Amino acid sequence: MDEVHVERVLRAVEQVPPGRVVSYGDLGDLVGLRPRHVGSIMSHWGINVTWWRVTNRVGDLPEALLARARPHWEQEGIALKDSGSGCRFADHHADLDRLGEDYARAAADLDDAAG
Repeated sequence: MDEVHVERVLRAVEQVPPGRVVSYGDLGDLVGLRPRHVGSIMSHWGINVTWWRVTNRVGDLPEALLARARPHWEQEGIALKDSGSGCRFADHHADLDRLGEDYARAAADLDDAAG
């Protein structure tokens, strides 16, 4: 994975507002990558961004991440599913149009870096 793709994903994650979540697929659509590539980038380089705001398309995270995400979700008012397996994705899904606009501004300087 090249550095520009990594930077695009990380900048996109940072545009997700507090109290909102997106899926790996949402981010993939935004930055032009497949959801698995987004997940791979997040697992390797996502520790310093708001990673708990990125889940699968139904709001679930792997158990190890879920335990670490819960305090962040609680602080941001992101409600858990009754099952406890993740968050109530539909209730907290970010406005993707707004996210796209915010991301475009945040990543504008990367257009030159892409070559």
